[in-house]
Amino acid sequence: MDFGLRPYQEEVVQAALRGENSIIWLPTGGGKTRAAVYVTQNHLETTANAKVIVLVNKVHLVDQHFAKEFKPYLERRYKITAISGDSNEKDFFGRLVKASDLVICTAQILENALINTEEEKHVELTDFTLLVIDECHHTQKESVYNKIMGRYVEKKLRKEGNLPQILGLTASPGTGGNRKLDKAVEHVLQICANLDSVIVSTKNFTPVLQKVVPRPKKQYDIVERRALDPFGDHLKSMMSMIHEFMPSTVSRSLREMGTQEYEADVVELEKAGVKEEDRLIAQCALHLRQYNDALLINDTVRMVDAFRGLDEFYSSKKTKLLDGTDIFLQGLFDENRMELKLLAMNACYENPKLARLQRTLLDEFSDKKSRGILFSKTRRGTHCLHDWVNSNPALLKVNIRAGILTGGGTGANHMTQNEQKETIKRFRTGILNLLISTSVAEEGLDIPECNLVVRYGLLTNEILCCLIFLWKLIHSLFSGFTLY
Repeated sequence: MDFGLRPYQEEVVQAALRGENSIIWLPTGGGKTRAAVYVTQNHLETTANAKVIVLVNKVHLVDQHFAKEFKPYLERRYKITAISGDSNEKDFFGRLVKASDLVICTAQILENALINTEEEKHVELTDFTLLVIDECHHTQKESVYNKIMGRYVEKKLRKEGNLPQILGLTASPGTGGNRKLDKAVEHVLQICANLDSVIVSTKNFTPVLQKVVPRPKKQYDIVERRALDPFGDHLKSMMSMIHEFMPSTVSRSLREMGTQEYEADVVELEKAGVKEEDRLIAQCALHLRQYNDALLINDTVRMVDAFRGLDEFYSSKKTKLLDGTDIFLQGLFDENRMELKLLAMNACYENPKLARLQRTLLDEFSDKKSRGILFSKTRRGTHCLHDWVNSNPALLKVNIRAGILTGGGTGANHMTQNEQKETIKRFRTGILNLLISTSVAEEGLDIPECNLVVRYGLLTNEILCCLIFLWKLIHSLFSGFTLY
């Protein structure tokens, strides 16, 4: 079957076609998965007793890869099985692997099968001849990918059996959060070591790739904070009262209020309080985290959103007061509730960031057919932004139809797998034209092209540093690796 590979795709698959472990590095939209399908077909055709497994790191990617990539090209000649977390077939994984030529599943399903001793569920890495790892830059630290590859490397060092060929796919190896060039390069080298592979990128057909995947225009808007923030100041004064309620040695260790660092501090403080059975510390830390969340929401969205979150939290606590700590914390909020509510409703102090975001959305959605993604750092942030869009007359006037996409789970702001699929379907078909999402939409999803992507409130120091040395990193990588 004619895959219609572009020249740069043909270039990056050569190492894999020779049977070498490799990582295909192409930008989003460059056709990494199609290249992997081509390698898979070649492997099945040329390898004795071939058996391929494709690993993904998110459940919805199982069906996407199966239906849109592997099935159309390979189903006529090969038995393909797609297994995800919501499939009962995972309970017979070992049996299914034996009956299949190609298995597509989440990495956790393979990990579970590797450690399971029941015959119908158990598999070995040596049962496969090709292991394809999607979004392989996650093969680090305690990730499931890294656990699987740790077993692979251990078996290789012990020379145990015939191990599968490795094919990794990534749009970006990342920097690992490092701000220095040498550390960023070290991070990428570690990814290669974890995957026992070399990075392969196009060297001869870069202009073709750039034409197929044009580089988007990037614009960074730095918006000043509110000149006056009486709502935020009032929250901080209440937090200071909780600090005074705790031992002074504890409160002095906390960093600046309204930051991610402060959140990390109070999370650790709560854990310590629980471990040491110090309920005063544990409860104060829990409540301080709620106030800090309110400060973060106040900084990025509306004061009323921040107030509503706090109000809901304390409404749920009113009937569960167990001791003097609870009485103090609940009383502090109740005494200040009306003042906070009045401040939150004062339009004079609304967020200038939202005003800038509104102008951006109006520019793109007025008088033209637009499609966009608005990224927020937290699940709660996506819901606040969704409420803001749906209650904004100016945005509704230009027919913005917004939906939320967040990660799976059981919490109030989580989405089920079916809800995720339905939201993506509605966005793909045009029922929705603005997706408000956490990072779940940043990797691998088959989402239609957008003319606007806004990373709202996500311009971190790391991003600024990356802008400065990214070009150095790329040149360093090209000179440091064997590129085909």
